[in-house]
Amino acid sequence: MTHPVDVHVGKRIRHRRWLVGMTQQQLAERVGIKFQQIQKYETGANRVSASRLWDIADALEVPVSFFFEGIESEAEQEAAQASAVAAAMPADILGDKEALDLVRSYYAIPENQRRRLFELARVLSDVA
Repeated sequence: MTHPVDVHVGKRIRHRRWLVGMTQQQLAERVGIKFQQIQKYETGANRVSASRLWDIADALEVPVSFFFEGIESEAEQEAAQASAVAAAMPADILGDKEALDLVRSYYAIPENQRRRLFELARVLSDVA
């Protein structure tokens, strides 16, 4: 499971790299690692150590603090979204007839189709 801070730092690395017109390979060479590691940092799959972040900041000519800019507002937005979702849901979700009907219908669908439906619902809810 990726941590939101790692994802944010990775996005900021990618953003800065694109702004300066540098490829993952070029950044990796300047930092002394493989480009696959840069890919993992940018997606948040791997956590960037403090010393490596220092090297990346140097290669991209920004202060280390650049990678953490905007993280507070992002956390506030996520909290507001979670609050809105919680407010839209009934307090006792399994006591809601519509929710129970939906769950029963969902489990009546064959498993492979159910997984596809679940992924669709996840994508749609992330967009909303």
